[in-house]
Amino acid sequence: MSAHLPPALDKLATLLSRLPGVGARTGLRWGFHILGGPRAYAEDLIQALRDVLDHVHFCRECHHLSELEVCPICTDPGRDRGIICVVEGVVDVLALERSRAFRGRYHVMHGVLAPLKGVGPAQLKLDNLEARIEADGVAEIIVATGADVEGEATALYLARRLAPTGVRVTRIATGIPMGGELEYLDDHTLSRALQGRIVLESGV
Repeated sequence: MSAHLPPALDKLATLLSRLPGVGARTGLRWGFHILGGPRAYAEDLIQALRDVLDHVHFCRECHHLSELEVCPICTDPGRDRGIICVVEGVVDVLALERSRAFRGRYHVMHGVLAPLKGVGPAQLKLDNLEARIEADGVAEIIVATGADVEGEATALYLARRLAPTGVRVTRIATGIPMGGELEYLDDHTLSRALQGRIVLESGV
């Protein structure tokens, strides 16, 4: 990165700059921060990295991150074993858990179909999905991929792949966000909102 830095600091800044959204200047700034901070903080950071590498792996069932062979979500007796929500990545699990709207279990693919990037079905963690459906008597698969081209293609692929199992395959709704105004929405969003319309209850 720079011939004017001590090699060890230069290497640290270079490695930090490779993190998503960081870049060279931020990596260098973070390196200075670590170097100038308490030694105990740097040692805790080193230990945390070691712990992650040594103890965190994919859940055998759903492929979420876990320190156990099977993650706490999969072993939670309060979860509905008849519903599995298929998501692109771990961050999607975290988002759905924050909403507290879903009490089933998950299946994390760690990606979506993207032929131009060399990502096909073999690159996704889907090998045990049919086995989970059969073993647990799953009645519904919710596909919660993004509303972009790759997410839609992946949803369609899953619907076709799972058709022989007889399981009900649904797709999360997309449309108007809370507080959104129609005049500012794009045509695709409006079209999906109309397709996903629901019945209003009168409350009487």
